[in-house]
Parts: sequence; structure tokens; C-alpha cells
Amino acid sequence: MSDLERQIAKIGLVIEALKLNPNNPFTWASGYRMPIYNDNRRFLFDSYDRGLVSEALLQSYRGMHIRERHLIIAGTSTAGIPWGTLLADRTGANFIYVRDKPKDHGLRNQIEGIGSESDLSGGRILLIEDLISTGGSSVKAVQTLRDAKGDCKDCLSIFNYGLPEAKRLFEDLTPPCNVNSVLTYETLIDVAKEERYITENEIRLLEEWRADPFGWGEKHGFPRIEKK
Repeated sequence: MSDLERQIAKIGLVIEALKLNPNNPFTWASGYRMPIYNDNRRFLFDSYDRGLVSEALLQSYRGMHIRERHLIIAGTSTAGIPWGTLLADRTGANFIYVRDKPKDHGLRNQIEGIGSESDLSGGRILLIEDLISTGGSSVKAVQTLRDAKGDCKDCLSIFNYGLPEAKRLFEDLTPPCNVNSVLTYETLIDVAKEERYITENEIRLLEEWRADPFGWGEKHGFPRIEKK
């Protein structure tokens, strides 16, 4: 792990962009109760924090060795937009963003930044996500870009829970999409241990969650909350 990754983990814990609470888990959008929650928007507020994440994205991008002269960076709506814009500014790339569904008015665009009657004409696309959890929304964004004739082979996120379900979804795409992340779950837990954000019992509970993320809540008395 890099020093930059560790710095981001430390700051994320301090500003509560990254929260760990196995004793009173969070409710994810899926309804599952999970002992970890991530809100990367918190990194946007302070210029130092924002610059640190921007630099980490740039270093990760350089490590991916994408050498397209006319690269297009695509941010996911809404959380990936500011980070994608920052990276596009630093690399000189073109920029677009992807909605989860087409607008229900106006030109009904789903990809913003190109004309409503245009496509991506085979251009190389790097998708920027703030977070990868189960992977469903990210994979949907990749497919939307490909359906618009974009060559999207890579996704770069700030944080990645590293769940097997997400890995499988990216690998099942044809062709598969490569995933890189500035900060991983493993580094977050290592830093949280060192900084004493979690107790030995909480470490054990988090290890249990990682082994069975979707069965963990039910096992510990936190059943899934069904959407109405």
C-alpha cells in the first residue's frame, strides 16, 4: 500500500467519510445492514483533502498506462462527477458524465457532454466512480457507455469494498472491465486497527462480515430492511 493510500484512509476516518460500526450497522440502499459506510463527498469540502484524493486518482491513472491521445473521462452521476472533472482537468482529457437513467424531459440524455444525436464513436473511456460496493450501478454505467459506442475497458474508483459480487459483475462483462481503486478495504482496516478506531471484538465482527457480507446482518440480529 502507498503512503498516499494510508493518508486518505486516516483522513477519511477523521472526517467520517469512512465509518466502521459493527455494533450498530448502517442500512445500505439494498436494505442490507452493513458495519461499514462510505461517503466520499466529505473529501470535497476541504481543499487539502480534495487535493489529496485528486493526486491519488492521478497517480492511479498513470499507473494504468492508458496512452490514448483523445481519452474521454466519464464521471458517474452524481458522486463521480467532481472527481472525474478534477482528473480531466489534470490530464487534459475530455469529460462527460453518465446518468443512471435518461432524463425524463428535454433531450432525454443519459450521457451528458455529447449531443443527443451523437455517440462516442469508439473513443477510449475511463469511468470514474467514487465507490464500488456491489458493483451493479458501476457495471450499468460501463454498459451504457459501450452501448453509445464507447470503448470502456477501465473503471477507477476512490474506494472499493472488494466484494466478490462486484468482481464477478465486472468480469462477466464482454469484454471484462478492469477495476482500479485509490483505497481498498484491506488498507482501511489496517489503518483503523493502527489508529485504534476499532476494538478487537469489532475487528472480529468485520472479518466475519467480509467472509459473508450478505448473511452477516441476519446472523447478528440485523435483518435486511425490505423496500416498500
